[in-house]
Amino acid sequence: MRSEETAAPQKEKVCERPPEPSMAVIRAGEFLMGSREDRDEEHPLHQVWVDGFEMAIYQVRNRDYMQFVRQTGHPPPPLVADPAFCNPDQPVVSVSWFDAVAYCEWLSQAARFRYRLPTEAEWERAARGGREGGRYPWGEDAPASLPDYASRWKMGPEPVGLYSPNPLGIHNLGENVHEWCSDWFDRNYYAVSPYRNPQGPARGERRASRGGAWRHHIKVSRCAARSSIPPEFLYADYGFRVVREPKGRSLSA
Repeated sequence: MRSEETAAPQKEKVCERPPEPSMAVIRAGEFLMGSREDRDEEHPLHQVWVDGFEMAIYQVRNRDYMQFVRQTGHPPPPLVADPAFCNPDQPVVSVSWFDAVAYCEWLSQAARFRYRLPTEAEWERAARGGREGGRYPWGEDAPASLPDYASRWKMGPEPVGLYSPNPLGIHNLGENVHEWCSDWFDRNYYAVSPYRNPQGPARGERRASRGGAWRHHIKVSRCAARSSIPPEFLYADYGFRVVREPKGRSLSA
């Protein structure tokens, strides 16, 4: 048996700090959600109140998500080693809704603040940038008016934050990858949606998502556009971004 003098020194365990994201503040308030025209699931245009929250200015990147994988042993995304999707600053893709929720839970415990997926209402309020109206996060102009639109997203999503943000300072809203939302999806939900902080239906078969994606012919979505897939699906054009409860509200509150 070794004495204290001869015992091998114990290696100190070093933990990486959690990748606390940069956040934009979205103030509490009303906005018009949905559309008068466009697709049926966006009808009717209706008034919604959303409490204040903070939204990450970037989609969750590979570098962020892989820290979660290393620290928890969570299975890595199947495309993380693919040359088209492995840039550390690209948004992580091929993650399910369940994977995104698990990441939020890990980040919440590591950072001691509540992180989660946005509701559809929160996402749309943030995308509109504090403005009433506006078909796109930047205004009324069609996607083809964006800088370098014709040459972007040829083989996959681009690294986050390469171009100008919306008026709230949030990048890539409506583009790059679809973003998981917390809500179940119901195409008729707006007809019965509550005025204050709608959370989506109580149950369903598909989870809501928002934003355009690199592999579509039209690669940038309107603020009101809705989409959905089953929560277990792993798609090359699906990622997510997080929202945070107001900074003063810790997990111990």
